[in-house]
Amino acid sequence: MGEVTLDGEPVSVSGESGFDHEWSTSALGPQAVGWDGFCMQLADERELMLFQIRNALGSLDPVSGGTLIEADGRGRALRRDQMELKVETWWRSPSTGARYPARWHVSIPEDSIELTVEPLLADQEMRVSFPYWEGAVRVSGSSRGAPIQGQGYLEMTGYEKSMQGVF
Repeated sequence: MGEVTLDGEPVSVSGESGFDHEWSTSALGPQAVGWDGFCMQLADERELMLFQIRNALGSLDPVSGGTLIEADGRGRALRRDQMELKVETWWRSPSTGARYPARWHVSIPEDSIELTVEPLLADQEMRVSFPYWEGAVRVSGSSRGAPIQGQGYLEMTGYEKSMQGVF
């Protein structure tokens, strides 16, 4: 519950929301060039937050991982080796020429989660001093052997240029 102002008038609002804020890239290792961060709400009321930090030579930083939040609110940390984030297709920005993942396969084998994550719109690139992609995604696949849908948010940095030392 809350209130926003629209055309100078207060409007009551309610619903769910998320908050994403990077405080600094100073914690990135010397080889890190960017990251991919997923926040997904599944129809079975579970949520997934996953991230991977990509290094210059194509490897992933060991701190990459995530959290699976059960419908009852219990959360469990996921290590990098407990998840797989695989790019299936790419999209090239007509404005910057950057090439971004356009469809991902997300797998959490221990929890029988197999998902496809796709943008609602291909062009959600942020054209600021360091171009990056962030926006709304749709989620489909299976969870515990049953079909599942969901929605989410994805941020992808370092595809146009390295994020090292940007903040």
